[in-house]
Amino acid sequence: MKIQAVAFTRLHRCILRELALNFAACVTSLLALILISRGLQMRGLFLGLDFALSDIALILLFMIPTFLVLVLPISCMISVFLTFLRMSTDMELTAVKSGGIGIYNLLCAPLFFSCICMLVSMFVSVHAISWGMGNFRSTVLNIAGSRARVVVQPGVFNKDIFGLTLFARQVDPVDGRLRNVIFEDRRQEKNNSLTVLASEGNITTDIMHGDVVFNLRDGRIYRVDPDSGNISILEFGEYIVRLNLSALFSGADILGEVTPNEMSWNGLLNMRERGDAPNERFQRRVEVELHKRISLPAACLVLGIFAIPLACAFHGVRRHIGIILALFFFLVYYCVYSFGLTLSESGYLPPAAGLWLADGIFAPAALIGLHMAERERFPSPERLLGRLRNFRRSRAKGTAT
Repeated sequence: MKIQAVAFTRLHRCILRELALNFAACVTSLLALILISRGLQMRGLFLGLDFALSDIALILLFMIPTFLVLVLPISCMISVFLTFLRMSTDMELTAVKSGGIGIYNLLCAPLFFSCICMLVSMFVSVHAISWGMGNFRSTVLNIAGSRARVVVQPGVFNKDIFGLTLFARQVDPVDGRLRNVIFEDRRQEKNNSLTVLASEGNITTDIMHGDVVFNLRDGRIYRVDPDSGNISILEFGEYIVRLNLSALFSGADILGEVTPNEMSWNGLLNMRERGDAPNERFQRRVEVELHKRISLPAACLVLGIFAIPLACAFHGVRRHIGIILALFFFLVYYCVYSFGLTLSESGYLPPAAGLWLADGIFAPAALIGLHMAERERFPSPERLLGRLRNFRRSRAKGTAT
């Protein structure tokens, strides 16, 4: 009995080791593909603000938690599927069953592994997403603000500032304060451009709204009517010009207003309790986001268990075909999940029902599949292909007669 217990423990260690290797390969590959794709989408922002390679790497690093929430469940599913598919193809599962160890006895390793993935995903969902997005916003906007301040040279008409023309007779190198400012807003049509003269001003950033802000004080606004040629003059005590980076650069759409999917867990809970959202739709999105932060990590456990009977059902399939099959079933899961998410955000379903719809479908399917795998009731692919060939032959004979 002691020898059997040692062999049983060693078996689980081997399964865990293979699960970890497959998981690391999946996470690395998927994250690399997603980051490259996202980096190409944001190339307009990187080139427009003249980012250094170190800044680009730091920004992509801050975006990783947002992608990890989706990458972890699919990586968990693929790693479990590939591990048990290899064991089934190499007849290791048959050898283990002949020794009296069934599928239920092998559940300890993948169940433990799936729970670890779920806990890691939960930590990323609850804590790391808001940390990453907050640092992403502050880093991009600080670079944009620093670039705008560096570009401004005293006594020079600076035209390379996001489509604006700015002149300042004096520029304080310490705090960036501008004195005797001439400001021309060329974002509108040239005939409707505004010219602003101010005694002083400065350049700041608004992280919550994703804006670079020009604060001008004590001056006048001059505007020429394109039809009559008359000049209208408006005096002001403070004039604020906001430049939204998401409107200036392609790929910077993530820098708009702060949305619930960027907020911290405590921030979401406080907003739900106080009910101080800007509108009802925003309040509904807060409720949806709370369930989303839990349902996606739970998918690691559901899909990890679902992958075991799936691998047993397709034993003998090649590895690359197995990856395609796993991706297909994850796509089915994600389609159901997206459908429930859309219905919840639209108000047709309660958030609890919509966000847990996919888990509620796949969890019973995983349990039923485990029961069938334990009793070996899955038809083999060879048997299915044989039946398909026999059906075609009989149909061909019937057509010939």
